[in-house]
Amino acid sequence: MDVKKRCLDTYALVEIAKGNSIFAQHLQQDIIITEITLAEFYGVILREQGEKMAEQWFQKLNSYSQPVDMKTFIEAVKFRYEHKKKNISFFDAVGYIFSIRNNLNFVTGDKEFEHFKQVEFKK
Repeated sequence: MDVKKRCLDTYALVEIAKGNSIFAQHLQQDIIITEITLAEFYGVILREQGEKMAEQWFQKLNSYSQPVDMKTFIEAVKFRYEHKKKNISFFDAVGYIFSIRNNLNFVTGDKEFEHFKQVEFKK
């Protein structure tokens, strides 16, 4: 059985950093992190744990990162507009649209995505 690659959002990365085994298992799988998500995660760790830890996580995860093209950014803006009542962040919208466009499962614990297609919702 062919398993889809997974694209992790910032929520998933924060849970991995906290040692949550439900999310940490993804580091043993074929994953992708958009560059913009990695940058957002870096900011979260920088704010909460300092630059040294942010750099350590960046070094650990950078090989999984992939750039996002302008068409994906524009589709993400449209997606946020279409779902404005859900209060979806721009970073998450980019990750989700990137996942859809690249036939990936989007891994998150953000409740806004719980019922969208191609989402692995975990808590």
